[in-house]
Amino acid sequence: MPKVIVAATPAAGHTGPLLRIAGHLAGLGHDVVFLGGARFAEPVAAAGLGFRALPSEADFDDRDLAVSFPERELVPPGPERTAWDARHIFGDPVPAQLAVLHELLARFPTAVLIYDSLFLGGAALALERKAGDRPVVVAVGTLPVMVDSRDTAPFGPGLLPPTDEAERARYAALAEQLAERDRPVAEHLRRAFAAAGVELPAGERARAVTEAADHFLQLTVPGFEYPRGDLPANVRFVGALPLPAPDGAPLPVWWPELTRAGAEGRKVVVVTQGTTANGDVTALLAPTVRALGGRSDLLVIAATGRRDGERLLAAEVSGLPANARAAGYVPFDALLPHADVLVSNGGYGGVHTALGHGVPLVVAGGSEDKPEVAARVEWAGTGVNLRTGRPSAEAVAAAVERVLTDPGYRRRAEELRTELEAYRALDVIADLVAGLTPAPADRTHRTGEAARTDRADRADRAEALAAEAG
Repeated sequence: MPKVIVAATPAAGHTGPLLRIAGHLAGLGHDVVFLGGARFAEPVAAAGLGFRALPSEADFDDRDLAVSFPERELVPPGPERTAWDARHIFGDPVPAQLAVLHELLARFPTAVLIYDSLFLGGAALALERKAGDRPVVVAVGTLPVMVDSRDTAPFGPGLLPPTDEAERARYAALAEQLAERDRPVAEHLRRAFAAAGVELPAGERARAVTEAADHFLQLTVPGFEYPRGDLPANVRFVGALPLPAPDGAPLPVWWPELTRAGAEGRKVVVVTQGTTANGDVTALLAPTVRALGGRSDLLVIAATGRRDGERLLAAEVSGLPANARAAGYVPFDALLPHADVLVSNGGYGGVHTALGHGVPLVVAGGSEDKPEVAARVEWAGTGVNLRTGRPSAEAVAAAVERVLTDPGYRRRAEELRTELEAYRALDVIADLVAGLTPAPADRTHRTGEAARTDRADRADRAEALAAEAG
């Protein structure tokens, strides 16, 4: 079968969803090469995929951005750092990303390129060549829809959609101000595309990049995204990706206490800062534990997302309270069915995971796209938006109490769960790819020995590809 290239920005929040998609396509018999960060070579190989590491100019380790981008630490968090990231983390790699795509396509002609929406080399390929002279390009939206609209506030500050014409006018004026402020970013991105030999269309850059793709598949449902009368025609909501299967890791020793909490009349509050923005436990983990510690009616579970997380958290709060438990890595598919509230920093995937289990939220989103995620939680009625990434313990306590005592939040979360269950993102993507590439008659039955042979063949080709790449 023709190859499918799947490309991802070398950060966990972007690579994880694209790796799930790539693995699913490979399991159906498609021949898949994954283009991504060098540190993801092992999970890519474990999925039975071909692998090509991004060139050094386009690669970095998101677990410690200060190493790859020391100058970034000089930029204050907030809009200035977000603009810096747009220029240097996502814009500067475009020429190298496009060059390696050319290399892959020359060696391994393919019918489809799938990439995360901030892997801008994918958009560059789409803009560089006419449809028919290149693979079909499919962008996957792993963060909220960034395209501005007269029906929304400008993307970034986390403002809710306008409710009347006066607010529309205020937002239009704000959009002009932000466009002027962000002009250096737009110019920088245009230069980055030009360095790759591609012209980035004038106008709103998010719309230009979105519309470049033949298909833009947004990993959400309409109930969690603002309605727009001018949404690009190529955007399609496909629902959230399901959680990966449990890896068999042992559960924490306190797990039986969690499973008994409901029968004992205790509510379970889970708090997490995600898998990447978890280096500073004082942002959300510690305030939540302080806010809810000592309450006999609550069991607080801190999912720290790092091996030393429990130790760091306990040191920060001078010992975990009697009603609090912590762990580094906890299987959320097993944890969330017991949760009454998730306190989150607003990661797009994590929020969808909670809603997929019907769990309402308290969200503290303060950087990157997280204020926009938090605003959508508020707009959808599925939780409380704390409007900061570093809330006080008092603010967390009040928000958790509000969610626990107002049944409307749980009701709306359950409604979103029902909507999410009606979508099958992996099936939609697989059907799209199958319609674009020739498929063997037994594509849906490639299991057992045939599937194992396919995976072995792909692994052999991965080794050859890596050797050729040096």
